[in-house]
Amino acid sequence: MFTVFRRPRDADAPRPSIRSDSRRATKVERVSLEEFTPDLLAYLGQVAYLQLAVFETLSRAVGTAPDLPGKEAVSTAAGIALNRHQSLAAEIRRHGDDPATVMKPVAASIDRFTRLVSGADWYETLVSAVITAGLLDDFFVRLASGLPAEYRDRVRMILESGDGRPGIVDAVKRGIADNPALGSRLAMWGRRLVGDTFLVARSAMIASADASSAEARLEPVFAELIAAHTRRMDSMGLTA
Repeated sequence: MFTVFRRPRDADAPRPSIRSDSRRATKVERVSLEEFTPDLLAYLGQVAYLQLAVFETLSRAVGTAPDLPGKEAVSTAAGIALNRHQSLAAEIRRHGDDPATVMKPVAASIDRFTRLVSGADWYETLVSAVITAGLLDDFFVRLASGLPAEYRDRVRMILESGDGRPGIVDAVKRGIADNPALGSRLAMWGRRLVGDTFLVARSAMIASADASSAEARLEPVFAELIAAHTRRMDSMGLTA
């Protein structure tokens, strides 16, 4: 149902203002994505499979961790992603449907996205986990505004629960402390992830009848997502 289109590596990411002030933040709080929210099962299928993909990526990274603290941090985050997936799958069952069937339409496109942002080494994989999962969590929390009331609050609670990323951030910072040259490469990698991740977010929304008006309404939302991305990059000692 939703297709993720691959963006060329040298294509520009969306470029709303990176730093947002208090006035912009206040404006974003009033923006609702309700009109762009897909039907319940389409939403749950996509977000449940994304959590499963995060779990799979981090599970593979456990085995290549350079030290025990890194292994512990990544395994903790992987476990949280799996718990989120299982909770979202339970919401699909609550609706009377089978999670595997509901996730199947988006599995191939999300798998392509996961391969695209997997990274060349352990540290790039960790940065990808922080940046892509963080952006998509933020986006899907906002997109949940159009879900039926009996599901909306539970889904938001799942996506806003602890994610285990602070331990991953610490692992990245330790790597940069040991090898300062690593920081420049990871900063570039983090910037390259944004465009591909935004394509996933946009693919999850239903189309608006008025495309130009929709872009104007979405601009402050994506600007706030970019601001949150900048804060995540800053937390790892990377320049957005």
